[in-house]
Amino acid sequence: RGLSVIGVQQIDRVVEVVEETLKGNSVRLFGQKKVAGKKLGGASLTLPKVRRNPLIEIIAINTGCLNQCTYCKTKHARGDLGSYPPEEIVERARQSFSEGVKEVWLTSEDTGTYGRDIGSSLPQLLWRLVDVIPEDCMLRVGMTNPPYILEHLEEMAAILSHSRVYAFLHVPVQSGSDSVLADMKREYCREDFLKVVNFLRQRVPGITIATDIICGFPTETEADFEDTMSLCADCRFPSLYINQFFPRPGTPAARLPRIPPTEVKKRTKRLSELFQSYEPYTDKLGTTQQVLITEEAFDGRHLVGHNKFYEQILVENRPDLMGRSVEVVITATKKHCMIGTLKTEIVKPPTRPNICSVFQPSLCSFVLVALLAKLLWFLFVNI
Repeated sequence: RGLSVIGVQQIDRVVEVVEETLKGNSVRLFGQKKVAGKKLGGASLTLPKVRRNPLIEIIAINTGCLNQCTYCKTKHARGDLGSYPPEEIVERARQSFSEGVKEVWLTSEDTGTYGRDIGSSLPQLLWRLVDVIPEDCMLRVGMTNPPYILEHLEEMAAILSHSRVYAFLHVPVQSGSDSVLADMKREYCREDFLKVVNFLRQRVPGITIATDIICGFPTETEADFEDTMSLCADCRFPSLYINQFFPRPGTPAARLPRIPPTEVKKRTKRLSELFQSYEPYTDKLGTTQQVLITEEAFDGRHLVGHNKFYEQILVENRPDLMGRSVEVVITATKKHCMIGTLKTEIVKPPTRPNICSVFQPSLCSFVLVALLAKLLWFLFVNI
């Protein structure tokens, strides 16, 4: 009683729900936004927002999912695919840049599926967005599953090579075993994933590809896990997100017999040790990188920026660097980041001093009047 619940697609009606709740009514506002029976992307992109980071705008391009993964509840919560019209996304990006944003992140449950329900595609959207990205600003493409990026590899390579688009892509593989991938209903095989990785690495030299692994899926045998280990050892991903299988209620995988927790922990530890055994940035030591600074590091002593490949680079914490694109020389490397120093000192544009900047406003007015009076007196005396 007195408790209301609002669905993720109805967030733009939160004021209405609060008002009804304050009147003593309980509201249950779920369901999907539809027009003529067709699902929409979700809440309007024009809703006002307070950005956690004023330099970064996060834009949802679609909601829902086309997959039926046996371990996931996204389909249950978000429903089928619903894409926002491209003109709404482009306008939101344009508005964000005009408000001082330096990075736009595109996000969804699967960016690669964008537009399949409205006769468009992710590359078509990205080409339109590229046209509105100002100099010294960047675009980051969010997670995409392998099946939906395979048919766009040529165009995606061209887009990710653009100077104002980060050469970065998050492509979750989840397992290196075809048998486990089939049980997960991931709709691709190991070879499909490797085709994506190898093609993009060849066409976009230096690209950062991040991926996810689930350790201990119920049907994963020791041989299956070895396939995952070999995949990760061969690809040496700079970013690897390792998760242990969790049985989400209502999913097909939750009904399967589970692998003993001790075995799952053992496999997770082995994969984590493999990931920690190499450092991806040692070859960057001494190089010069163009870095866009967007936030403060947790230690408070550094600022965080990213180069073209969305690799994290730390520089000294100076307020005049925030939101700027600067050249940095890499002086040290770590597992997850690099540390650099400015290649050249930033020179602020010169400003011409004027008398009003020297004096207080009230005093300035007095001085100007006095000078004018003296000039008039001089002219009068010499007539």
